Amino acid sequence: MKVGEHRLRLAVALSGWVALAATALPGGSPLRWIPALLFVCFGPGFAVLHPQPARLRSGARLEAFALAAPISLSLGVLTATSLFLVEAFSGTAFMVSLAAFATVVAALPGLPLPAATQGAAERVKRKPATGDR
Repeated sequence: MKVGEHRLRLAVALSGWVALAATALPGGSPLRWIPALLFVCFGPGFAVLHPQPARLRSGARLEAFALAAPISLSLGVLTATSLFLVEAFSGTAFMVSLAAFATVVAALPGLPLPAATQGAAERVKRKPATGDR
């Protein structure tokens, strides 16, 4: 495992706890809502998808980054719904649940993206026709 992968995993794991700590700041402060919003929208998805076991090509990396947001938002909806169903929803419980999830999942390898690693996300360069008929 490369040093960059360790840093990425550590950053993803800590991002949830930083967002949780930011919620202790005064109500309307951008220093409170920006980290929380960024973490909820991207943190759990990055934890699930990154880093990939194999180095991805540039188009596949873009695809993986784009997929992080819907995965994060889906996990956020599932977490919020679960907390509402057990009548335990609060902002703190929501952020702690997502931060704990991201921390645990960041220690695991990213989900494989078969289309990205097999080259489906990249355009195939074709050789020019030689003129043989």
